[in-house]
Amino acid sequence: MIRLEEVQALVNHACATLPPTQVSVAEALGCVLAAPALAQVDVPPFANSAMDGYAVRAADTAHAPVTLEVVGRVLAGDMHRCEVGQGETVRIMTGAPVPAGADAVCMVEQTRVAAEDRVVVEAAVAPGENVRAPGGDVRTGEMVLDAGTEVGPTQLAALVSAGCSIVEVHPRPRVGVISTGDELVDSGRPLGPAQIFDSNRPMLLGLVEESGARALDLGRSPDDEDALATRIAGALGKVDALVLSGGVSVGDVDVVRIVLDRLGGAATHWMQIAIRPAKPFSFSVLEGPAGAVRVFGLPGNPVSSAVSFELLVRPALRRMAGRRVTQRPRVMARAEAPLRRRPDGKTHFVRVQLELLGGVDSAGEGSDAASRGAPGWGARPCPGQGSHQIRSMGLADGLAVLADGDGVDAGGPVEVLVTNPALAGAFVATP
Repeated sequence: MIRLEEVQALVNHACATLPPTQVSVAEALGCVLAAPALAQVDVPPFANSAMDGYAVRAADTAHAPVTLEVVGRVLAGDMHRCEVGQGETVRIMTGAPVPAGADAVCMVEQTRVAAEDRVVVEAAVAPGENVRAPGGDVRTGEMVLDAGTEVGPTQLAALVSAGCSIVEVHPRPRVGVISTGDELVDSGRPLGPAQIFDSNRPMLLGLVEESGARALDLGRSPDDEDALATRIAGALGKVDALVLSGGVSVGDVDVVRIVLDRLGGAATHWMQIAIRPAKPFSFSVLEGPAGAVRVFGLPGNPVSSAVSFELLVRPALRRMAGRRVTQRPRVMARAEAPLRRRPDGKTHFVRVQLELLGGVDSAGEGSDAASRGAPGWGARPCPGQGSHQIRSMGLADGLAVLADGDGVDAGGPVEVLVTNPALAGAFVATP
């Protein structure tokens, strides 16, 4: 058997970041910037009001309260022609351009209407008060976002506001997913004798998308060498990576092994990893019309397939996308029940649910942090730990990492790989 760290190093070495490309800013969502994005315009491009109120000459308000003549009104988007002279003011709305002559805005809450064309300013304002200066956020030519930044919704807004219509990014990897097996049936169809629903493919498609890549459903293949070879060959020009499930062990009809040997030759690695579940794994690099295609062969048992993806495929896809953080976050938790195992030379990954323990630190009872009331986490094993029992994976928040040995006693510390996206944001992930 091969150590997990050796396999991870092999896969990561072959999964370099995809070359940069230029895309429209709308297509950049979910990508990582490959070069700094520079502002094409000042943000804001003109002086505008930060408040609803009155545009004034600050000097006119020095001895407030003072009555000023209202000579106009300006709204956001107005091409205003009014000008503020001595003793005058203009009603202004948030985001509207500050008219010529004015150098401050008095918020409406500090004014009162005295007549149809008169307003009393009740508090003095300083020059520039409540005015957003041109380029106050970012100036033309200044960096908006640096290389390595993941473009999310707020980053997209920053790019658009700065006039960045084209940006250079590392593209999201295109990842095809194929499941294999004569026994598989698509969801919604009746099951025949000795058949099961194909749960791996929808699961892996979702995991690919959740990792930040683009998932392509390439269907399922029967246990037939020619059919699978044709399906894989047809996918090579469409994807940057392939994820196959099933047929990677040493059984008589494990056709993935046979087909990848035929297509990949010496470039195909067949491994028995020192972990449980997910011991069998294969990795190939095939040459397609557009370049190298990384092929991940995962076990057919659904839990083994999911664990293989978490430990090996997800970090590789995120590396290909240029993401700074490739690993799931990890947390030290307290075992809320015994996590038993037998020595077998493998690292075991046990599906657990996490619970917040108020007043108990993850370092254990009696720690300094616990005495200060810092919250900790408890880990409780999910029912059903067999590699075929996918329900427990659906219940799990993470995978408890048990080194070779006898496991962890109740109350003992255990490291947990957090797989639940709803909880992952609470922890710091490892690059």
